[in-house]
Amino acid sequence: MIDLYYWPTPNGHKITLLLEELIEAGHAQQYTIKPVNIGAGDQFKPDFLAISPNNKMPAIVDHAPADGGPPLSVFESGAILLYLADKAGQFLPADLRGRTTALEWLFWQMGGLGPMSGQMGHFHVYAPEKIGYAMDRYRNEVVRLHSVMDRRLADHAFLAGDQYSIADMASYPWIDVYPDMSPDFNALPNLKRWHDAIAARPATARAYAWTARVNAQAGKPLSEEARKHLFGQGATRK
Repeated sequence: MIDLYYWPTPNGHKITLLLEELIEAGHAQQYTIKPVNIGAGDQFKPDFLAISPNNKMPAIVDHAPADGGPPLSVFESGAILLYLADKAGQFLPADLRGRTTALEWLFWQMGGLGPMSGQMGHFHVYAPEKIGYAMDRYRNEVVRLHSVMDRRLADHAFLAGDQYSIADMASYPWIDVYPDMSPDFNALPNLKRWHDAIAARPATARAYAWTARVNAQAGKPLSEEARKHLFGQGATRK
C-alpha cells in the first residue's frame, strides 16, 4: 500500500498518472490519497515535513518496500516516479540505453520544463505586479522547450522512444497548465499528437479525476491566505 501525499497540481498529477497506469497494467500499487492542501499551509505541518523536508508535495510512504523493511518515504516527484517504476519493473526501459534515454528526459523535465513553466505561470497569472522582462523571459523559454519536445517527437512516439514511460508522465501535466497560455499546437504537430494520445488513455482520465474529488476550489481565484502559503511567505517556518 502506498500513501500518496497529494494535491492536484502538475507535480501531483505525475504520480497519479503512474499509479493508475500500474493498476491498469496489473502491477498494482494500491494507493491511498492523503490530501496536502498547499493553499491552507498543510505542507508546513511537522508530520508532513518528516517525510518531505522541502515542504513540497507530492511525497509517498511505501508500506511494503521491496527490501521487506519498515515503511519507506520518498519526496520529489521525479524520485517518486523512478522509485515506483523500478519497484514495479514498468514504464522504464530495462536495457541500458533505453533506461538512460528515459532518465535524460525525466531529468530534463525536472530541471527545465517544470520550473520554467511554473515561473511562466507565476509571472503571468499570480504575480501581484506585471514585470514585462520576467513574463517574456519565461514564456519564451517555455516556447523553446515545447519546440525541443516537438523535434524529439517527430521521430519517436514518446520521449524515451516507442514506449510510454515515466518521462512522458513527468512532462504531460506541464504542457497545458494555464488556460490562456496553451501551446501553439498548430505549430507543434508532434507535440499535439503526443499530448492527445496521453489525454486519451483511460488511466489519465482516472488520474485527473482526483482534482474535483480533492479540491472543490480548483480553478477558482486564489485567496490571500493561499497566496501567502504558496508564494514564499512561509518559507522560513521551522
